[in-house]
Amino acid sequence: MADYQYSLPDGRIAKYPLARRDRAKLLLYKQGEIGETCFFRLPEQLPENALLVFNNTRVIRARLQFRKETGAPVEVFCLEPVEPCDYTLVFQQTGQCTWNCLVGNLKKWKAGRLQQTVRTEGGAVTLTAERTAACGDAHRITFSWNAAACTFADILEAAGALPIPPYLHRETEAVDLTAYQTVYSSIRGSVAAPTAGLHFTPETLAALAAKGFGREEITLHVGAGTFRPVKTETVGAHVMHTERFTVQRRTVARLLASPGRVIAVGTTSVRTLESLYYIGATLAQHPDACAEELTVRQWAPYGKTLPDITPAEALQHILDFLERRQTDRLETATQILIAPGYTFRMVNGLLTNFHQPQSTLLLLVAAFAGDDWKRIYDYALTHDFRFLSYGDSSLIMQ
Repeated sequence: MADYQYSLPDGRIAKYPLARRDRAKLLLYKQGEIGETCFFRLPEQLPENALLVFNNTRVIRARLQFRKETGAPVEVFCLEPVEPCDYTLVFQQTGQCTWNCLVGNLKKWKAGRLQQTVRTEGGAVTLTAERTAACGDAHRITFSWNAAACTFADILEAAGALPIPPYLHRETEAVDLTAYQTVYSSIRGSVAAPTAGLHFTPETLAALAAKGFGREEITLHVGAGTFRPVKTETVGAHVMHTERFTVQRRTVARLLASPGRVIAVGTTSVRTLESLYYIGATLAQHPDACAEELTVRQWAPYGKTLPDITPAEALQHILDFLERRQTDRLETATQILIAPGYTFRMVNGLLTNFHQPQSTLLLLVAAFAGDDWKRIYDYALTHDFRFLSYGDSSLIMQ
C-alpha cells in the first residue's frame, strides 16, 4: 500500500461544494495526455455514441442522536436494514424495523433502551432504540415508534442527520442537504454519496442528451466502508466491504449493444458494471444459481475458477437468467476489489473525483490508468484542483 501514497495537504480538500456544481474543474486524461477544462464542457469530451452509467442511489439521513438519562450522547448510525432487509420495504415500515448500525459513545450504552421524541408532520412520536446483538464492528438495533401512520422514512426525515464524509471535519449544514445528493438520485439507501455524480446539473444532463449520448442507471447503495482506510501493508491483506446493487434488464441489454463505449460515472458504477462480468461467468457454470451465489467475492477476478468468456457472453448469460426467472432486475451484492493487475471487462472510461491516499478508490483509479495515476494526481495537485467528495472531477479514458 505504500506504493499508493501521496501528500495531500488539508488545504486541498474541498470542505464545501461550489455554488454551481458544473463549474468544477475537469481533468482530462487519454492515451498519456493530460489537460483540463470545466465540467459543463463534458459533452465536448466524450467519444461518439458513449453510454454513460450513473448510480441513482440517494443518501439517507442515517445519523440518529439519542441521550441517556444521564445526559450522555449516543449516536446510532444506520448502515443496512436487517428486518425487513429490503430497502424499499424498510422505509415503508410502520411501528418497528431492525438495522445494522454503528454506535458512537458505545461505552455509555451498556444496556437498556434509548428514547427520543421526534417531531413529525403528524405530531410528536416517541422513538425507541434497543441493541439486540453485535455484528462485527456494528450492532443490531431494533427501532420502534408509537405512531401507526408514521413510516421509518418519516422518522429519518424528521430526526436523522445526513452523514457527510468524516474528513470534512465539520457537522452537516443546510447546504449539504441538497449539495450532497446527485440531481438524479432517486433510490434511498446510501450513507455516502456517489460523489462523481455531484457535478451534474439538469442542464449538463440535457446537453448530453442533445448530443445523443446514452444514459443508463444502476443502484448501488454506498456503505460506510467506502471511507474505511486500508490499514494493512499489502493490498492482499485488506478485507473489502460488501455492497448491494440492482441492475435493470434493459440496462444489461443496453450494455450488450454498446461494446467499447461504456463510461462509468464514479467508482460505484465501475464496481457494479465490472461485477456483471463475473456474475455472467458464474451463470455460465451454474445457470440456476441463486442471488446469494451470484455475490461477487473480493478475489473473484484474480482466480481461475470461472470460465474466461467475453463480456458479451457474460451479459447474455445474465439476460437469459432474468428471462428464466421472469424478472426485470438483477439484485445481488459485490465485494469486488479492483486493484492494479485487474483486467477491465466492461468499462472503457471513468468519470471520478480525486481520492484519498492509500484508499481502495485510489487503487481502482490506479488499476484503470496504470502508473500514470501518479502523473494525473501530480497534475491535479500542481494545478489547483480541489480534492475528495466536494472536489473537482476527472475523465480518464483508456
